[in-house]
Amino acid sequence: MNTDNLWNEFLDKIKERITPLSYDTWFKDTKLYKLDGGTATIIVPLALHKKHLEENYIDDIEETFNSITGTNFNFKFILENEINEISDNNEEVIIGASNENMGVPHQTSASANLNSEYTFDSFIVGNSNRFAFTAARAVAEKPGKAYNPLFLYGKSGLGKTHLMHAIGNYIIKNTNKKVLYVSSEQFVNDYIAAVRNNEKNTFDKIDSFKNKYRNIDVLIIDDIQFLGSATKGQEEFFHTFNQLHDSNKQIIIASDRSVDDLKMLENRLITRFNWGLTANITPPDFGLRVDIIKRKIAHQEAAEDIPIEVIEYIANINDSDVRQLEGAITRVFAYALMMNHGVVTLDIAIEALKDKISERSVYKNDIHRIQRIVCEYFKIDIEDLKGKKRSKDINYQRQIAIYLCRIMTNESYPKMGTYFGGRDHSTIISAYQKIEKDLETNYQLQTVIEELKKRI
Repeated sequence: MNTDNLWNEFLDKIKERITPLSYDTWFKDTKLYKLDGGTATIIVPLALHKKHLEENYIDDIEETFNSITGTNFNFKFILENEINEISDNNEEVIIGASNENMGVPHQTSASANLNSEYTFDSFIVGNSNRFAFTAARAVAEKPGKAYNPLFLYGKSGLGKTHLMHAIGNYIIKNTNKKVLYVSSEQFVNDYIAAVRNNEKNTFDKIDSFKNKYRNIDVLIIDDIQFLGSATKGQEEFFHTFNQLHDSNKQIIIASDRSVDDLKMLENRLITRFNWGLTANITPPDFGLRVDIIKRKIAHQEAAEDIPIEVIEYIANINDSDVRQLEGAITRVFAYALMMNHGVVTLDIAIEALKDKISERSVYKNDIHRIQRIVCEYFKIDIEDLKGKKRSKDINYQRQIAIYLCRIMTNESYPKMGTYFGGRDHSTIISAYQKIEKDLETNYQLQTVIEELKKRI
């Protein structure tokens, strides 16, 4: 590999990370002298360059160069007058045995227990998970240096596991660091098996256990809350955590509850979990649920023909987690295939999901009740909501009530019209479509609808 070509590629990439002035000042006149084992020696023109690069740019240099080579190099900066002899010809560098796979990741997703389909690109970002996503990207780009440990928490089905796998997959793809993903249950089971074997006066298993969990660069451990019932397991994880953290190895932890709510875990573990960054993932809001559904159905035949009202209906009645959304989508498409030649309509979606609506909605959500709750929220009279008043505020509040009645009951447009002062079904349809369209861009309206749905 020609050093000039390699360094030119590096310089092209480093330009993308820094300002033109910084590049011209600190990088333009540098040169790659040689690669010796795991060390890259760089020639710089002045001692000032050496000091400044070491103190301010070493992380950028390491990350950029290692992403090109696929190998983790340490960097040494020297002045031109420190070199006894520089060959006139470009040196053809032969990478030693330890670097013979330069440019090729040393591990696969499968060997790290990772699902290769869980990547940052396939993760759908919204207000409820944006902070966690950003933190995860930062950790993936600089493992052991950004936030250590990274603690992700939130209810099941919100995307914690997806983000953890995405971190691992990114690191494996872009570095040769060794990654391991396990659940806390697997960690405890491995430990128990090692201890039992150790009681037979053999140490192979306990050594193997420690090698598995401590001789790595990134440990990703899921469902840490289940560690609470294993006292000895907690102690072993405490020592594992300490060794990895002391060696600047990255630790990523996930739980269904916050650090402070892990009452079954020892205080010394709680303290360490708070050393880094904690990021909460909350249930997806309406806009994110719509985006998730659109992404999930994109591969379906005639996905572009599915009415937006169907997507929004599914999003409205499934507001707890992503898995629930995925199940609802599968059910609607299966029902449409069996009952309507594969054509998905709002009526088909309502029928397919009628037993998926919560029991509370089934027995409480009639039009009268929704009207009353809307009136209480906006502090208006029920007679005004049903009547002929056409003031701008009352009319829009009436349209909101109609929209909610449509998505939260199984009533038809004509029947809904009878509850709203005998209005024609076309008026009801128009009101529903008005709110449906406004929801696409009006974030304040989204908040109002979400709050009313909670009250209903």
